[in-house]
Amino acid sequence: MNIYLPMKIILAFLLFCLSFLAKAQNETPKDSISNELNEVVIHQNKKTFTNSNGTIKVDVANSVYNSVPNPVELLSKLTLVQVSSDRETISIVGKGNPLIYIDNQRAGMNDLNALAVADIKTIEIIQNPSSKYEAEGRAVILITRKLSKKDSFKTDIFETASFKKNYNNYLGFNSSFKKNKLEWKANFNYNKLEPWENHSIAYQIPQASIVSDYDVTALTKRNQYIFGGGLFYKINDEDYFSINVNGKSQNDTFDINTFTFNKNQNQENHVFTFSDNTSEKNFINSFLNYSKKIKSIDTKLFIGIQGSNFNQHLWSLVENNFNETKLELSQNRDQKFNVDVFSGRIDLERKFKNEMLWEYGGLYSAAKSKSDYDVFDYDKNETTSFDYNFRESNLAAYSQLSGKIKKVDFSVGLRVENTNVNGKYSTESTALVDKNYTNLFPKAQFSFSIDSTKSVSVDYSKSISRPNYSSLSMIGVYINPYFIYGSNINLGPTLMDVVSTVFQYHDTSLKLTLYKNKNSIYQDFSFDSQNNVLTFTEKNFQKESGYNIELTLPFTHKIWSATNSLVFSKNKIEDDSALFTSSKPYLYYYSNNTFKLPQNFTFVLSFWGSTKQKEGVFERNAKLIFDLSLAKSFGKNWNCTLNYNDVFKNTIYTERFTVNNVSSRARYLVDANELSITLRYSFGKIKDSAYKEKKVNEDQNRIR
Repeated sequence: MNIYLPMKIILAFLLFCLSFLAKAQNETPKDSISNELNEVVIHQNKKTFTNSNGTIKVDVANSVYNSVPNPVELLSKLTLVQVSSDRETISIVGKGNPLIYIDNQRAGMNDLNALAVADIKTIEIIQNPSSKYEAEGRAVILITRKLSKKDSFKTDIFETASFKKNYNNYLGFNSSFKKNKLEWKANFNYNKLEPWENHSIAYQIPQASIVSDYDVTALTKRNQYIFGGGLFYKINDEDYFSINVNGKSQNDTFDINTFTFNKNQNQENHVFTFSDNTSEKNFINSFLNYSKKIKSIDTKLFIGIQGSNFNQHLWSLVENNFNETKLELSQNRDQKFNVDVFSGRIDLERKFKNEMLWEYGGLYSAAKSKSDYDVFDYDKNETTSFDYNFRESNLAAYSQLSGKIKKVDFSVGLRVENTNVNGKYSTESTALVDKNYTNLFPKAQFSFSIDSTKSVSVDYSKSISRPNYSSLSMIGVYINPYFIYGSNINLGPTLMDVVSTVFQYHDTSLKLTLYKNKNSIYQDFSFDSQNNVLTFTEKNFQKESGYNIELTLPFTHKIWSATNSLVFSKNKIEDDSALFTSSKPYLYYYSNNTFKLPQNFTFVLSFWGSTKQKEGVFERNAKLIFDLSLAKSFGKNWNCTLNYNDVFKNTIYTERFTVNNVSSRARYLVDANELSITLRYSFGKIKDSAYKEKKVNEDQNRIR
C-alpha cells in the first residue's frame, strides 16, 4: 500500500467535513415561511456516551460504532477498555478483567465473539457492580441488544471489507421475527481473515550464563463461522420460557517463522525455526430458562440450566536450521484440549411495599476438561504422550437487600462459594492438584443525593478472579529449541478487596478507588537446566495494591459532542521471586469527539493513550492511538461507514521484568492499522420486543 495513502485519507476526511460545516453555516433555507404546515418532525440528538456515578454508557446502535466488524474490536475503541495483543482477553484500566454480560446475563469471550455488532443497542462499563453480579471480577461490561415487541420482522445484512497488512472480509446477517407470543432470533457470520502477528523477546539467565533473543512472525489464513439462534415464548405478562444456542467454528492454517540467537556460555547458535500449523477451535453454548411469578407469596422465580463445550486441536510440524546449514525435522506436535461445563441456578426476587427488594438464590456448576499431549522428537527418536484430566465444581448461595431510605439508596449483600478442584494424569491414581476452599464475598453500596445535580456514592466489595480452563491444561506452544509457551496447572484464584467513592455533578464524575489483591496472576519463567529450555508461563504473585483517581468529562457544543476520561493510577506488584524496581504513577487518557454534519454524515475523531507504566515488577511503554470514522446513512435502509484505525501505526506493546532470575524485554506488534468500509442494508421492522434470555454459567468467561 502507498505510504502516502493514510495521510491522503486523513486530509480527505477533514476537507470533506470542513466543506459541510461551511455549507451548514452559510446556507439560508429557502421558503422558510410557508402557508401550509404539512408535517412536524421532532429530532432528538442522542449522546453516544453518558456518565453516571462512574458508569459509562455507550449508544452503539445510533453511532458509527455499529459498523465495527466484530464486538472485540468495538470494545477496544471504548474508554477504559484495554484488549490484549492476542485479542483473547479484555481488561478495564485499574480494574483488571471484567465480567461480561449480554442482556443482564453472564457471558464469556466466545459468546462475545458469537454476537453480531448489528444486534447491539448499548454497552455499559460498570465499575462498581452490586452484589447482584457474581463474585468474580471488579467491573462489569453490560451489553444490551436491540429488542422489540410488535408482530413483524427485521433483517440486517452487512458486508465489511478490511485492509490491514492483508485483506480481511466480514459478511453476515441477523434477523428477528415475532408472532403473537412467540419470537425468534437468528444470526450467521462468515469471516475470511488473514491476521498477522509479530513479537520478540530478549532474555538473560545469569546463573546459566545464557543470553538469547528471538523474533517470531506468524501469518494465518482463517475461516470463521459464527452462528446463533433462539426462541422466546411469553406465557403471560409475568411468565416466560426461552431456549438459545450460539457458537463459533474456526479453522486456521498458519506458518510461524522464528529467528533466534542463543549464547550458552561460550557456545553461540543462530537458529531459524519454521513450523507448519493447523488449528481447529469449536465452541457451542446452549441454555434453557423458565421464569414464573408465584403470586401467593409475591415472588418471582427463575430456573435455568446451561451447557457449554469448547474444543481445540492444534497440530504442528517443526523444523530447525542451525547456523545456516539446512532445515531438519525437530518435532511433530499433536495436542488436543476439550472442556465441558454444566450449570444450574435458582433465583428468587421479592419486592416489599416500602420498595425494598430482596434477592436470593443458589448455583451449582461443574467443569470437566481433558488435555491430550502427543509429541514426537526427531532428534531423540522418541514420543512423549500423556492425558491430563481436570475437574472443578462450584456451589454458591447469595442474598441481597436493596432499596431507599430518605435520600440514601443502598444495596447490601453476601455471597458464599465453595470450590472443589482436582487434576491428575489419566495413568496416575494420585492427584497433582487437589483443592477445596470456601470464601465469603460481602458487597455494600450507598448513594447520597445532595440535590438534583450532585450526589456522592461509597461502596466496598470483595471479589474473586479464577484462571480460565485452558490456562490450567498441559498445552504448550513451541517457539524455538530453547523457548516454549506453557501453562500452569497450579494456578489459583485472585482475591480482591476494593473501596471506592464517586462524586457526580451533572454528567461529570470524580472517582477515587483503593484496592488490594492477593495472588494476582502474571507472567513467569521456568528454566529447565538439563534440557536448556525456558518455559514462559503464569503464576500467582503474592501482592498487588494501588489506587486510581478517575475524572470523566463529557462535553457538548452544537454539532460537537465529546467524552474525555483521565485516570491517574498507581499499581504496585510484588513477589519474592521477582525483582522489584519501582512503582510510579501513570496517566491514562481517552477522548472521543463526534461531529454531526449535514446530510446525515457523522465524523468521529478518537484517541487514547497512557504514559510509561512502572508497576513494581513490570515496566510498560507509553502509547498514543488515533482512530477516524466517517458514516453516512441513505434513507431508512442503507448505511455506509469508512473507518481508519491506528492512523500512525502506534499499537506497539513493550514490557520489561525479571522473575526467577530471568530478565526479559518483550515487544509485541499488533496489526491494528486498518482501513475498512462497511455497507449495511436493513429491511423490516420490529418494535417493543419481549425477548429475554439468561445465562446460567457464571464461569462462562473461563471457557477458552
